[in-house]
Amino acid sequence: MRILHAVKTVDGARWALDQVRELVARGFEVHVVLPALSGRFIAAWRETGAVLHAMPVDVPVKCIWRLPEMLQQIRRLVEQVKPDIIHSHFFGTTVMLRMALGRDHPTPRIFQVPGPLHLEHALFRRWELRTAGPADLWIASSRYIESLYTSHGVAQDRVFLSYYGNQWVSPPLMADKQQQGQWRQRLSIPSNQWVVGNINHIYPPKWYLGQSRGLKRHEDVIDALALVCQTRDDVTGVLVGSQWGGGDGYQKSLARRAASAGAGRILMPGHLASEEVSAAWKDFDLAVHVPSSENCGGVVEPLQAGVPVIAARVGGLPEVVFDGVTGQLVSPGDVEALARAISGALNQLGMMREGAVRGAALVTTMFDVARTAKEVADVYDHVSSGAPRPRHFDSRAFVASL
Repeated sequence: MRILHAVKTVDGARWALDQVRELVARGFEVHVVLPALSGRFIAAWRETGAVLHAMPVDVPVKCIWRLPEMLQQIRRLVEQVKPDIIHSHFFGTTVMLRMALGRDHPTPRIFQVPGPLHLEHALFRRWELRTAGPADLWIASSRYIESLYTSHGVAQDRVFLSYYGNQWVSPPLMADKQQQGQWRQRLSIPSNQWVVGNINHIYPPKWYLGQSRGLKRHEDVIDALALVCQTRDDVTGVLVGSQWGGGDGYQKSLARRAASAGAGRILMPGHLASEEVSAAWKDFDLAVHVPSSENCGGVVEPLQAGVPVIAARVGGLPEVVFDGVTGQLVSPGDVEALARAISGALNQLGMMREGAVRGAALVTTMFDVARTAKEVADVYDHVSSGAPRPRHFDSRAFVASL
């Protein structure tokens, strides 16, 4: 079976790369269209064994005059590859493929939806849904996303569920303590301090979505940590990451906010290479992830590392962080409640760590790319040959079995 995957970046979306590698290993002939054959992960893309094509397939917002030419290039590529199924991983690549091929194109098109943000805003939701035709299908990467599609009129039998998988390092991150302490030393954090914070890309507010704070709500974490630091002298906040998409103005404004509010005890050390992330997590005592919109990201890596997690009750996060079982949930946007949750979690850190052990068992299975790629392969078989509809992973049932 020949599958054409559309990916909008070579510098991110490692989850799409890992999935393609597993699908090739399962015997599929996979073609991948990327914006260029250079970038951060291009060597890893070449190693997947997929056939790579260089062509931008995202909506050309900054050069809209190129749209007709790009649509023509997409049509030519599809005619050349002649895929049995087209598999898109982003909102922009999905609507471009639909615009290029038309609503009634006979080739099944699967949109594996990495996040819910476009569905939470009427304009972008309508744009995506109105471009869909009879052959369009969806793989939701959380139950939350699945519910958004069905609640807006998409038939249940056209929506599948499969979480995006990751290629875990082996042994599990939490089992390897050799590098523990190095990150604290790098930041000169005393051994008597609890390290609380997160490792995230920093996304500036999107004014056209009505946002006044960044998508990951770094402002809320900074303000909550400032309240904690006012009442405790044993906490150091650490927010690791750099601004995504170019520029650093928003990141600098957050750093000024952290320096002022935290009196030097909320640190923002900037970018961290992906290969350093697992080692850095070992020096955190508590992860805090309270975005305004999210799928399941931001909590998987700390749990895999055995780090207790506080997360916002938004999107797909409650499918991973079960309140009082694998972590703690808080209401989004409530800074004072978040500060109380952080202090309370530190006061019962032994219990929180037990939850993180259960969380590690959950995410290691839930997001195992070998397992999730099999689900995607089963979707392909169902779509192409009428094989039985694949069963989906039930995280609640898994946690209950622990």
